[in-house]
Amino acid sequence: MEDNGYGDKEEEEEENVKESISFIRKNDNNNKKVIKWSDFSAEVEKLGRIAGPMVAVVLSQYLLQVISMMMVGHLDELSLSSTAIAISLSTVTGFSLLMGMASALETLCGQAYGAQQYHKLGLQTETAIFCLVLVCIPLSLIWIYMGEILVFIGQDPIISHEAVFKSGLQKIGGALAMCISYWLNVIFLLLYIKYSSACAKTRTPISMDLFHGIAEFFSFAIPSAVMICLEWWSYELLVLLSGLLPNPELETSVLSICLTTISTLYSIPYGFGAAASTRVSNELGAGNPQAARLAVYAVLFLAIVEASIVASVLFGTRRVFGYVFSNEKAVVDYVTVMAPLICVSSILDSLQGVLSGVVRGCGFQHIGAYVNLGAFYLCGIPVAALLGFWVKLRGIGLWIGVQVGAFTQTLLLALVTSSTNWEKQATKARQRIFEIEMV
Repeated sequence: MEDNGYGDKEEEEEENVKESISFIRKNDNNNKKVIKWSDFSAEVEKLGRIAGPMVAVVLSQYLLQVISMMMVGHLDELSLSSTAIAISLSTVTGFSLLMGMASALETLCGQAYGAQQYHKLGLQTETAIFCLVLVCIPLSLIWIYMGEILVFIGQDPIISHEAVFKSGLQKIGGALAMCISYWLNVIFLLLYIKYSSACAKTRTPISMDLFHGIAEFFSFAIPSAVMICLEWWSYELLVLLSGLLPNPELETSVLSICLTTISTLYSIPYGFGAAASTRVSNELGAGNPQAARLAVYAVLFLAIVEASIVASVLFGTRRVFGYVFSNEKAVVDYVTVMAPLICVSSILDSLQGVLSGVVRGCGFQHIGAYVNLGAFYLCGIPVAALLGFWVKLRGIGLWIGVQVGAFTQTLLLALVTSSTNWEKQATKARQRIFEIEMV
């Protein structure tokens, strides 16, 4: 029977992968070599080239929401708090879930690219787009009933009505502007992928093969979404809990300002984390465990430098940056009191942001999900509720509690990263990419 060369091709691929795995195992001792400064500085440069554009992209997208809050905040406390609640619910029910699921591609595409399986990268991207569009359908139904949901979970009826009213009627122009901005972003990206020479190797024709990767995509997308959602939701829960405190307009306004501030600043460590995920997944897919380990050290160095600078600037401007969001003296004074805690938050976010990127690059999203569950919901949120309501520290107590969770998360992710067997992860990556069993 004629095999059309497929049998020879499969045998050749299997032999190549076995040789690659053998090379990894023979060079396992390289993982214990002293890192040279020249290699370290070169890796820092590589990470910087990847992280820079990522920071710009994430920051520009998020600033669409931030600028809206800034404008509304200069009207009155009710407008600011209602807008904060509306953005909070949309983040909880939509943006965090979709971004979490999409981050599965950091593992799948990153390792495929490192293994030079460019066609798989394109196919996995098409599969992810199809799956995410399906997920958007039920999410849209939830957003239609946003007002009823807010009242049901115990929010102030006036604030809840205002959130929906402001977003749905009076500010339809702003909402439309944001929608157009996001769609222009999508169109430009599609055009770049279609016509750029940089994407020539990864372009694949749309075919029925995209359905074959659905199970694999969801196997990474679900734990990835859980990992990111559990973290994001814990912060959004603070805004919702603040609505149950005395003087909810003030508490919600201040905590939303704090959340907006650290979320904006998080675009920097998130960019570093994406760069770390890219470098780690590329090197694991290529069978270079030593280079993957080096990338971790380099990105942690960048995170420490960035955290020091950002925290210093925040603390130095603690008496004035509240005016960016509000003209109300009570709000600005409260933000000034919260500023040292925001500085601590920025440091923890920088460290956990890059460690989370390493976890995604390795494909450890399931571990990250357990870490975030334990850190925030078994530790952080209970402490926040205790301090905020029982000890009566109000918003300050809520924020301290969630930072206890962030510290626990950072510590656990550091333990996971430090105990990673990089040679084993490189072997597993290539086994999965080439879909064959090896001993």
